Amino acid sequence: MLVLRLARENPQWGYQRIVGELKGLSIAVSATTVRTWLRQEGLGPSGTRGGMTWREFVRVHRRGMLAVDFFTVETIWLQRLYVLFFIELGSRRVHVAGCTANPSAPWVTQQARQLTWTLAECPESFRFLIRDRDQKFTDSFDGVFRSSGIEIVRTPFRAPQANGVAERFVRTVRSECLDRLLILNNQHLERVLDVFVKHYNGHRPHRALALTPPRPARPPVLPATEWGEARVQRRDRLGGVVHEYVLAA
Repeated sequence: MLVLRLARENPQWGYQRIVGELKGLSIAVSATTVRTWLRQEGLGPSGTRGGMTWREFVRVHRRGMLAVDFFTVETIWLQRLYVLFFIELGSRRVHVAGCTANPSAPWVTQQARQLTWTLAECPESFRFLIRDRDQKFTDSFDGVFRSSGIEIVRTPFRAPQANGVAERFVRTVRSECLDRLLILNNQHLERVLDVFVKHYNGHRPHRALALTPPRPARPPVLPATEWGEARVQRRDRLGGVVHEYVLAA
């Protein structure tokens, strides 16, 4: 029923607001009737109905959302390195901000500042930044983004699924790259991530993007009739850990 749909999708709408919306659709119904139908379905007045879920919020605003997180990498010398990265929820484009063995508050804030300089050159504008409650994200870190008009959205405690897009990238970079390599030091890790992120952003297909990369570097898809004529060349990245297939010149 359309009345129930409007009430569920707009929990702040009162009975009269719903009646007015229906009137604009040339549907005549009284506020009393709307109230009766909603009560029969267990939906009360505005303010008592369930609000927008987290999934719905992310889906509606994903084009203007960034997410940030850390993941760790152990070197062959048993040194733990921290990687700070950002990911655009709409395009799935990844930005690796930096790697360090000591993610101090000043370091994290400086990486955030450098990212905002990069984003200032992008055509997209961002409204929200999703982050967890890690103490490495200080008030000065938040202030960098607020000064750029970006609102900070903190996820609940012990709820990694609330930052699921970032968590999915961590799983991908581990399974497709880092789990297959021995990392020597910070510089080595930076070089590896630079190569992999270029592959991730420019070549690797994403199911959430209809099997296209965030920033495609490949030519448009050829018609099926041309497959047999095309010569395909394999490019090895990171010593063959990552394979890319392109049309030979």
